[in-house]
Amino acid sequence: MSDAPTATGPRHPHDRAGRRLVSLDLLRGLTVLGMIIVNSTAGVQKHDGPVFPLLLHADWAGFTIADSIFPAFILMVGVSVAISSRGTAPETRRVLLRAGRLILLGLFLSNMFWLYTSAKYHPRLPGVLQRIGIVYAVTALLYPITTPRVRAGIAAALLLLYWPLCLIPSPDGLPTDIWVQGHNFASWVDRAALGTLRFVKGPDGYDPEGLLSTIPTIAEALIGTLVGDYLRRALPPGEASKRMALAALAMIAGGLVWGLVFPIAKNLWTSSFVLLTAGIALLLLAGFHRFRDRRDAPEGKGGLLGSFGRNAIAAYALHEVASIILLSDALQWPFRQLAPVTGTQIAALAPVLLFTALVWWPIASMDRRGWYLKI
Repeated sequence: MSDAPTATGPRHPHDRAGRRLVSLDLLRGLTVLGMIIVNSTAGVQKHDGPVFPLLLHADWAGFTIADSIFPAFILMVGVSVAISSRGTAPETRRVLLRAGRLILLGLFLSNMFWLYTSAKYHPRLPGVLQRIGIVYAVTALLYPITTPRVRAGIAAALLLLYWPLCLIPSPDGLPTDIWVQGHNFASWVDRAALGTLRFVKGPDGYDPEGLLSTIPTIAEALIGTLVGDYLRRALPPGEASKRMALAALAMIAGGLVWGLVFPIAKNLWTSSFVLLTAGIALLLLAGFHRFRDRRDAPEGKGGLLGSFGRNAIAAYALHEVASIILLSDALQWPFRQLAPVTGTQIAALAPVLLFTALVWWPIASMDRRGWYLKI
């Protein structure tokens, strides 16, 4: 434990006027909260348990509330890199070591059940923290040697080039149709390079944190650095939040229009998906900035979003390790009591929310004591 910055940025970010940017902690906390709820729902569904359907990811093309969670965290990686920059190039070794620790932790969390019983579970190479580690390393090393204009150009180029890249015919002869699961070049690369170490098996399999789909993910983090640059200018929160909201709405509109020809698909992390999700995250950040960064006041410790935001890695790791209790009789008891009254879908929220509260309790206790996991 350490009273040091988290893996995705400074624990107490400030703008150039010295104002505490509470908004970053709150958006990160909201993202972690959403990720715990969504992942818990998916975990219950995986074992054929009852779930609240609005918390599930889209099967392929399409968009749900759940699909906006992980991209917001990616955007925050870029924002945090910019906010924490001291104007000098970071030590490459330090950046790579931090990224390596994230990747190693991700590999453990992705495979802990397989390590426990290989007969029932399968190993997986990619994962959430693995992707964050790679994106963080690229963004942190690129940020100090590029101007905002150059980073904007790189992000645009990555998004534009990813589109035709997905349309390259698959060498395995599968017909190219990016509206259909796995029928694209990026998915073929996952099948060829990862083999059985990918998340979705079968002839049309892929990995939602696959190899080529990391390219547009880097673009999303670079967009985050532009947001971080803007926040560092220390404009009045009211004025800054309006401009951020307008930029967010423009990205959302651009993503929806592009999605007509290049489908919005989290599993492929399409360019339209990047614009849509970056816009949604920026809109939320603008709201937090408008109402919570108006004065330099200390954030109370032990709150829901603040605690999750300041100890994001610890919260994520804890919820992964503790997920084994989701289907326990104790957590499913509220569902059995509520189901006859509210119906199974609404009642299915009870175990997930109870599990989330159980994860939050020790994280809030750590926050009040000033204990933060350093990666």
